[in-house]
Amino acid sequence: MRNILIVDDELNIGLLLSKFLTRNGFEVSTATSGKKAMECLSVNSFDLILCDYRLEDTDGKEILIKVKELYPQTGVIIITGYSDIRLAVELIKLGAYDYITKPLYPDEILNTINKAIETQQALLEAVGIPVMEGSPKPAHFDTDNFIIGQSETSKELLKQITLVSPTNYSVILTGESGTGKEAVAKAIHISSLRKDGPFVAMDCGSLTKDLAGSEFFGHEKGAFTGATYTKIGHFEMANGGTLFLDEVANLSYDIQAALLRIVQERKVKRLGSTKEIDIDVRIIVATNENLVNAMSNGRFREDLYHRFNEFSINLPPLRDRGKDIMVFANSFLKAANQELNKNVAAFSKEVEACFYTYNWPGNVRELKNVVRRATLLTEGQTIPLKALPLEISTYAKIPIAEAEVQRQPKPVDLKNTALEAEYEAIIKVLREVNFNKTKAAKVLNIDRKTLYNKMKAVNLDS
Repeated sequence: MRNILIVDDELNIGLLLSKFLTRNGFEVSTATSGKKAMECLSVNSFDLILCDYRLEDTDGKEILIKVKELYPQTGVIIITGYSDIRLAVELIKLGAYDYITKPLYPDEILNTINKAIETQQALLEAVGIPVMEGSPKPAHFDTDNFIIGQSETSKELLKQITLVSPTNYSVILTGESGTGKEAVAKAIHISSLRKDGPFVAMDCGSLTKDLAGSEFFGHEKGAFTGATYTKIGHFEMANGGTLFLDEVANLSYDIQAALLRIVQERKVKRLGSTKEIDIDVRIIVATNENLVNAMSNGRFREDLYHRFNEFSINLPPLRDRGKDIMVFANSFLKAANQELNKNVAAFSKEVEACFYTYNWPGNVRELKNVVRRATLLTEGQTIPLKALPLEISTYAKIPIAEAEVQRQPKPVDLKNTALEAEYEAIIKVLREVNFNKTKAAKVLNIDRKTLYNKMKAVNLDS
């Protein structure tokens, strides 16, 4: 459960926020002054602080500075009844995740809180950055919070990150979904001269054409229908720091043209405003598409690609990381134990064999979810094979069983032939439906119970 500290000298607001957040699954504490807030922080750890800007004994800016100095693991959102864009920009530069003006809308504040906690957690974990065990760490590269890898692939990846981090180069990160592109972007930021500035991540894949302009550049109140307040765009939020654009290939051609102008001129203008704002932002973009092919198809601007492509890093899939798979798995196990308050010590030999054999289409993200699920299901000290999803626990069996059939010809036996045919049919359908047994039963035109019995008969019930 996530812990939140609400700091507000208006008791009614603190009480309302506390009740609302408690109903939504958070553990909530409250403080009515800056002094009491610091006392709470000295005895408890919090994932996030919601702090009113105006307090009787101090203000949100001073609280923010102290929290970032003494408790950097805690995120901060400032709440105020006054809309002041210059103050908002200053607070974000000092490390606040966001600046929210009253009145507070439940859906908006819950969404902001969830994003803030997710971003803060990712910055702390920065999962997926490998370094050779026992090798010296470059002085300017922060690896204290990163998983330590052992493969040559990991060593090469670290070399590239170490090389580009201290520069201001724009970087393109490529790789399959789930390989940790955002984690690498955060590692570059944390290890750069901009580490004290904001790191702002933006998912371009979910943006509509109409929404993109407002999200990138911001807007003034009244700029368009529905613009009831002034909004700071992501470029302004990231000023002095790093802007990470994920799934950049999904941006419309019009937005790409606007981005090109900003990257060239280093100025941004909010929608509905005539004033240009100078920005100093390092841009890191990520994509699981081939941008060269996207250019050839006319979906991505060539001039923008060359602006972004001052340096590029390709993240290898997990299946090519060799021994790093178990290094990652053990790190995720440790985190899952802390999250679930459990004490699972290790993986069984069968589980390790599955992890090395499986092809991990979801990469590091999939491995993390599998380990968390298996830890939850494990009752003893060692994670057993049955705690893994079926598509993984059977993946190592299938090639072995197929090889046995080819290597050891059996005498003609109608019963064995029928079982082998059922085995092949069941495996084929399970793979096609991503091991969803309900769908598999429908495709095979049998009920779930019959499917389970047949899977048991061909030794697929684990």
